[in-house]
Amino acid sequence: MDGPQPTSRTGGVVATLALAGTVAAVMQTLVTPLIAELPRILHTTPGDAAWVITVTLLVAGVCVPVSGRLGDLIGKRRMLLICAVPLVAGSVVCALSSSVLPMIVGRGLQGMGMGMVPLGIALLRDVVPAEKLSGSIALVSASMGIGGAIGLPVAAAVAEYADWRALFWGSAVLALLIGTLIWFLVPDVPAGAKGQRFDAPGALGLAVGLVCLLLAISKGADWGWSSGTTLGLFIVAAAALAAWGVWELRTRDPLIDLRTTARPRVLLTNVASILVGVGMYAFMLIAPQLLQFPEITGYGLGQSMLATGLWMAPGGVMMMIVSPLGGKLINARGPKLALVCGALVISTGYGLSLALMDSAWGLMVVGIVINSGVGLAYGAMPALIMSSVPLSETAAANGFNTLMRSLGTTIGSAVIGVVLAQLTITMGGHRLASETGFRTGLLIGCGVALVAAVIAAVIPAVRAAGGADEGEQTPKDQVPAPA
Repeated sequence: MDGPQPTSRTGGVVATLALAGTVAAVMQTLVTPLIAELPRILHTTPGDAAWVITVTLLVAGVCVPVSGRLGDLIGKRRMLLICAVPLVAGSVVCALSSSVLPMIVGRGLQGMGMGMVPLGIALLRDVVPAEKLSGSIALVSASMGIGGAIGLPVAAAVAEYADWRALFWGSAVLALLIGTLIWFLVPDVPAGAKGQRFDAPGALGLAVGLVCLLLAISKGADWGWSSGTTLGLFIVAAAALAAWGVWELRTRDPLIDLRTTARPRVLLTNVASILVGVGMYAFMLIAPQLLQFPEITGYGLGQSMLATGLWMAPGGVMMMIVSPLGGKLINARGPKLALVCGALVISTGYGLSLALMDSAWGLMVVGIVINSGVGLAYGAMPALIMSSVPLSETAAANGFNTLMRSLGTTIGSAVIGVVLAQLTITMGGHRLASETGFRTGLLIGCGVALVAAVIAAVIPAVRAAGGADEGEQTPKDQVPAPA
């Protein structure tokens, strides 16, 4: 045989990997209900407390592509187990923290475990039969969105009615459960790139470039976009990433094969992934503010954090419902059409939001529509990637695609943040984002999703060895065939 063959008993594997992605997403949104209380809880300033959120983004940005490559080299199951360790350790450190520094360390450790989702998606290619692959990929890929939407009301309820430390003790238990399930249910398959060396200089160069880039994007609004710090970080990021690209093209076993990522099918999918990330996060940033703004503004809905989470939770449930339907669409018509449809559904949701943003029920409906589109898109992107890369690069390519989605959410946060900061009203001596600002942000989300649909529409079809189009009717092309 030329590679590991799909196994027949895969229900437990898929469920475990989907739960792993959900838990990872829950950990990302875990501190959202605590944002306003963090300075008091940790005896620090609001600026320093913000690092509790930023550090997870930075560490995950670096570790996700590295975890993917290591999965190709030493085995995806082994890396999944390794990723569970910092999730448990980070949760325990956060639960025991009484000051900002150990909390930042704990949140950084949690960020190290975020590579579980791309590793899990890549593992599906090795163990799931072809007829079940598309639906499984869609479910595991959408688990990040599902966990984020469901985790918010749960975290808000715990933060409101129990000790905040219970959030982190609970996440430690969940991470330990995931590690146990992976140990007993996920099979060990041979590493696709076994025998190749790990590209340590490439990992270091990518880390420097990504940290500078993500830091400049995420903190630029606070520091000032024209400040020396922000501009300096952008310059260092550009130089580091350029040098990293030259190294990756010259080294024998690169961390990320840039020649593969430059193929039109992979490149356009990654560009669309960035735009879908922007489109998804714009609503996640705007809707909670609209729901929680005071009613006296004329457009705020005066909801509590717990009520806000409950209004947004149906969107996450809808992603879970849409994922298997997206898998059927991919089987019938291919992942390209599913990605186009997903982006169009997202843009439709934003169009509806301009008419429905004046009620909590309306925003819930909008969230359901947008998350349905995200579920379709998130299931299609890994399928497109895995049908275009060799088996030895599956995890690394999925890790890079996950990084592109994260980059999109970071850009979306920065763009929407600037819009809301510029279009404001003054009320009671306080500056608040205006209704015009929220509507502008929603229009940006709609436009970005439409652009993503256009880019997805021009993704080329898979080419057979003889040069003819193979089409994308089934995911069989995405599974390594026996020799």
